[in-house]
Amino acid sequence: MTGRRADDTRIILTHTNDEVRDLNEAARGRMREAGALGDDATVKAERGERRFASGDRIMFLRNERSLGVKNGTLGTIEQASPQRMAVRTDDGRSVAFDTKDYSHIDHGYAATIHKAQGMTVDRAHVLATPGMDSHSAYVALSRHRDSVDLHYGRDDFADQSKLVRTLSRERGKDMASDYEPARDFAERRGITFRERVAEIVRRIVPEKARSIFANFRPAPEAQRDIATEQKPKADPLNMQRNVERYARAIEDIGRTQAKGLNAMPHQIAARDKAHTALNNLKANAGRDLASAFRQEPELVGQAASGRTANAIRAMQLEAEIRTNPQMRADRFVSDWQRLNHQRELSFRTGDYRRADATTASMGAMAKGLERDPQVDSLLRNRKVELGIHASATGGIARQLNDYLGLGRARDLGISM
Repeated sequence: MTGRRADDTRIILTHTNDEVRDLNEAARGRMREAGALGDDATVKAERGERRFASGDRIMFLRNERSLGVKNGTLGTIEQASPQRMAVRTDDGRSVAFDTKDYSHIDHGYAATIHKAQGMTVDRAHVLATPGMDSHSAYVALSRHRDSVDLHYGRDDFADQSKLVRTLSRERGKDMASDYEPARDFAERRGITFRERVAEIVRRIVPEKARSIFANFRPAPEAQRDIATEQKPKADPLNMQRNVERYARAIEDIGRTQAKGLNAMPHQIAARDKAHTALNNLKANAGRDLASAFRQEPELVGQAASGRTANAIRAMQLEAEIRTNPQMRADRFVSDWQRLNHQRELSFRTGDYRRADATTASMGAMAKGLERDPQVDSLLRNRKVELGIHASATGGIARQLNDYLGLGRARDLGISM
């Protein structure tokens, strides 16, 4: 079982803005009682006056490229005054700004499920309410790295079966569209999607669980009333063993390469054997796990030591992304924006070698769109997010290359 750490990132997810406001205030009150907050500073935020202090959790509510933040970015306040804030974001960056220039902030202890799309934290607390459905439940129950706690009240759900029925029910397309990319997955998979949500809920919630949502950080005696998923118990033991075996092979190759040496033939053979064994258990499992390790390298060490739950969860997510064009498009946009930020920073600091390497990586991403016409088509409606002018014409791959300056260089090379 994964231990709880003081520096774990957390979020409470619920259905409505009113619930978010109440939960933010309750969580902040508990932090104040524990002596974890500094002196309050009243800030004129976009949503009204808010009191912030060092130690507070904060959420950014609007994209701002100059700060390197986007709608939904989370962090912890290091310094707070009515005029200026200094924040350490959850990805480790220091961000400082004047509140008169950027006031789109709120407390970051709780968020609506809709706002949480694309968010990843160590631990998520989900408050189940009668207004939820399979789309919102899927988003909420997949925001965590380590664990998710599902909270519900007896007033809303008399037993587990009613909870499962509510969280796995379908909704009309007009409401489902609020939850991208889950919507497209649901439309393509139909009842399979709802059955998956039901399976997740049943796995997390014991048949006789007595659950109430009382506080953000429940007292020890109330812990038994909260259903917690620490690792996916439903996975067969041989899958866990093969994930561990593959991770050990990757880790072994990594140690050799860290010494400036090429991987040994027996190391490559061990990796390929483990990869094949995964594919024999489930189609494309090896490919999906390799992709998960590339996205989150820290999972390799975890899985190699026998803690495979997070790697298996990430592998399942990669399988969904691989089969869902909308999710692949979401990842493309996210990766492109991250690399573009790195590229611009490298240019500003004069690190041209890193800027060139990042540009090459982005060029490879653009090239890859030629093999994925579905994603290319979806990205045509997201040009602004990619830094392309909305009126630009031609294929997305060509427009991205032009943005990077690669298209012009290629044309000059051909003409020469």
